[in-house]
Amino acid sequence: MTDEDELDRLLDKLTLRDRVRLLTGATTWRTVGLPDIALRELVLSDGPAGVRGEAWDERGTSVLLPSASALAATWDERLVEELGGLLASEARRKGVHAVLAPDLNLHRSPLAGRHFECFSEDPELTGRMGAALVRGLQAHGVAATAKHFVANDAETDRLTVDVRAGERTLREVHLAPFEAAVAAGVRLVMAGYNRVNGTTMTAHPLLTAPLKTEWGFDGVVVSDWGAVRDTLTTARAGLDLLMPGPAGEWGEALLRAVAAGEVEEAAVEDKARRLLRLAAWCGALGRPPVPARPLLRSRQARALARRAVAAGAVLLANRGVLPLDPDRLGTVAVVGAPAARTRTQGGGSAGVFAQDEVSFLDGVRAGLRGRARVIHVPGPAPDGPPPPLDPGLGTDPRSRAPGVLLRVLDASGAELHAEHRLSGRQLEPPLPPGAHTVEISARLRPRVTGPWRIGIAGFGRLSLHLDGRPLLEGEFGTTTDDPAVIHVSPPTQVVTVRLTAGTAPLLVARRELAPGTGRATVVGAAPPGPGRTEALAAATRAARDADVAVVVVGTGEQHESEGRDRTHLSLGADQDALVRAVARANPRTVAVVNSGGPVELPWRDEVGALLLAWFPGQEAGGGLTDVLLGRAEPGGRLPTTWPAALTDAPVTRTRPEAGRLDYDEGVHVGHRGWLREGRTPAYWFGHGLGYTTWSYEEISGPARTPAGADLTVRVRLRNTGRRAGREVVQVYLSRPGVSAVEYPLRWFAGWTEVRARPGETVVATVVVPGRALRHWDVRAGAWRTLPGPCRVLAGRSAGEVPLNLETWVDERA
Repeated sequence: MTDEDELDRLLDKLTLRDRVRLLTGATTWRTVGLPDIALRELVLSDGPAGVRGEAWDERGTSVLLPSASALAATWDERLVEELGGLLASEARRKGVHAVLAPDLNLHRSPLAGRHFECFSEDPELTGRMGAALVRGLQAHGVAATAKHFVANDAETDRLTVDVRAGERTLREVHLAPFEAAVAAGVRLVMAGYNRVNGTTMTAHPLLTAPLKTEWGFDGVVVSDWGAVRDTLTTARAGLDLLMPGPAGEWGEALLRAVAAGEVEEAAVEDKARRLLRLAAWCGALGRPPVPARPLLRSRQARALARRAVAAGAVLLANRGVLPLDPDRLGTVAVVGAPAARTRTQGGGSAGVFAQDEVSFLDGVRAGLRGRARVIHVPGPAPDGPPPPLDPGLGTDPRSRAPGVLLRVLDASGAELHAEHRLSGRQLEPPLPPGAHTVEISARLRPRVTGPWRIGIAGFGRLSLHLDGRPLLEGEFGTTTDDPAVIHVSPPTQVVTVRLTAGTAPLLVARRELAPGTGRATVVGAAPPGPGRTEALAAATRAARDADVAVVVVGTGEQHESEGRDRTHLSLGADQDALVRAVARANPRTVAVVNSGGPVELPWRDEVGALLLAWFPGQEAGGGLTDVLLGRAEPGGRLPTTWPAALTDAPVTRTRPEAGRLDYDEGVHVGHRGWLREGRTPAYWFGHGLGYTTWSYEEISGPARTPAGADLTVRVRLRNTGRRAGREVVQVYLSRPGVSAVEYPLRWFAGWTEVRARPGETVVATVVVPGRALRHWDVRAGAWRTLPGPCRVLAGRSAGEVPLNLETWVDERA
C-alpha cells in the first residue's frame, strides 16, 4: 500500500501527458504501465461466475460457480464470501488484479435477459449479497467492481436507452446496492452504457454525487467496455478510466481539451491519483510483490462449488417425494435433454470455459452407482442452435486428434496461421497481419444416421462445405453494435444434412472478416432426435417403469443472455408436455428447472416435487444429487418473485418507447409491486422449502424505536419435522398509519438463518438497520425518517408473514 503523500510524490513526477495516458486502457484488458515510477499494468477480467482472464480460449479453463441469482438464493453471506475468496484464488492463478463483479442491477422485469448475472429483485438482499462477494474477493488482494452503475436492468437497446426514474426511486432502490458495496470497500465501480434521465452514465453527475462525495468512494470509476462516446462530458464527470484501449475518446483529445481550458487539469490529476491508488492497493505499484500462490487447490475449489449448488437450490414444492432413499430405489428414470447437457451458465461476456462440467445425469449416475439403475431418455429435441463441436464429435483433419483445425487465411486463401483447437466455438482466433478469413474444419464422427443440423455463427460472409459440397454460402450483416452480440453471441445460420453413422465427412466452415463485425466464429452440430410423439412415448414408458422419475427442463441457449431480453417466459410446448407426460406416468416425479431466472411452470401442481437448480455451474450434477438423496438440504430461497404467467407480473416492459424506458413503478419493485397490485404469484420472494417443517411461535421487539437507530427483532420458532434443518427467518416492515409518504404496502428489511434439531425451539435475532425505515425526501435532498407507528412482520416469505408487532418510531435518536 502507498499513502497519499507518496501518491503526491509520484504524481509530481508525471507530465500531463503521462497522467492522461493512465486514463485509457493499454489493451482490451490491461491498464497502462509507467516503468519510470514502477507502475505495472493492471489486468482486469470478467466475472462473476468465473474468472476468465485475458484470453477467451477453451484451453484456459476456469472454475465455474453457480449464477449470481443462485448465489443470492443461498441467503448465506458467509458462503458468498467464501465463493468470493475462490474467485480471488482464480484471479491470482490467472494474473488478474481486478474482477468485474458483482453485478448489482435488479430483477426489475422477469423478461430481463441478464437475470442470471444479477442477484435479486430487492435492494437490501442485493446489497448484502453483493457486499459479501466484495469482501470475499478483496480480503485476498483482488479488487472487485460494482456494476453497472446505475439502472442498467434490461438489455434491449441498452447502449442507448434513456431510463427515466425519479430521485426517490433511484436513491431507495437502484442506488442502494451500490452504496452497500462502497460501504464494503469496493475498489472499482463500472459506469453502464445506458442513460438516466437524459444523461449517459459515463458522464452522469451521479458518478460524483453521491458516489464520490456523499459516499466517500475513493476508488476508480471505469467505463463499461466501449461506453465512452465523447471527450468533454465524460472527462468533466466522475469517470476515471476508459476501457478498452488504446484507442478511445480521451488520449490526445483530452490533452487538447485541457490545453484549451475545457477540462480542468485538477480533474485529470484526481483521476490519475485514483488509478495509482488502485495500483498500490493491488500490488502493481512499487516493488513487485512475492508471487502469490492460489488460495485453494482444485479439489477444495470443486468441493466449495458443489456445496454452493445445493445451498442455492430452491425446493419450490414437495409432496412427500424428496429426499429420495437410495436403499429403496431399483430404477431411476432421468428424462430431458438438459439432464445430459446441463446449461451451467448464461450467455454473454461473463461466460467462461469451465473445468470438467458435471451434468445432472452424470451426477445422478455417480450418486447411485452400485445401488440403482439409472436410465436416460432425452425427450423431444431442444430448440435453438446446435451446440459447438466438441472433441467427441470431430477430429482435426491434420493431426487426427479429437477437436478441430483452426486456420487463418489471407485474401488469396493462403494460410497465415494454423493450430489444433478443442472446440468449434472460437471467439478470439488469432489475427496475424493480412488476416481475411477464419476457417474451422473437422472430420465429423456421426454415431447416428439421419438428418443432422449443422450451424455456423458469425457476421459477414459465411460458408459451410461438407466433403467439398456447399451447404451454405451468403452474406449475413449485423444491425447492432452491441459488443455482447458481435463478439460473444452472434446469430447462427443452420442447415440440415443427412449423415451416416461410421463415416468421416470433412466439414469446412469459413467466415470472412469484415470491419465492425468482430471475429467470433462458432461451428456446431446436433444429431437427429426422435419425433415429438415418439419422444413423449419413450419418456412415458421409462417413467412408468421406474421407482422415481427426474425430469429436467430449462431455457435454451437462445434465451437468457447478455445483449437481448426475453419475449416470453414459456419453456415451450414440448417441455411442458414432457413434464406432464412423465408426471402422469409416475406420481413420484421430481421436476428440475434449469434456468437463471423466472419461467412459467403451468404443471407445477402436477409433479411430486419441484426443484429450481438455476444455472448451477460446473458442479451441477454433484450438488443436485446431494439434494435429491438428502445428503444436503436444499438451502435456497427465492431472491425474486416468480409469476404463474407473464401477464400476472406488475412490471414486464423492457423495450423502450422512442428511446425511453419509464420506471413508472417507482419504489414498488418486485414483491412490493405484487403487494400493491393485490396479485398472487406462483411463488413469493423468499419462498423455499427444506426437508423439515417449522412453526413460527412468537415475535418480540422494542415498543419504541428512535429514528435512525437499528431495530432488533427476535423471532421464536420450532422445528416441527423429523430432520435437523435450516430456516431463513425474514423480517418485513409496513407503515400503515403514516400517510405523508407513499410507502410500499410491505417491504423487506432483513433476515437471519437458524438451525435446529427435530423438536428444538430456537430464537432468531434479526437486526433491522435504521436505514430500512428512512425515505428520500426529494424536496430537502436528504434522508428522513418519519415518526409514527411501524408494523414489523416476520415469516418465511413476502407472502407468508404470520407474526407481527407494533413499534413507535420516535422523531430523533
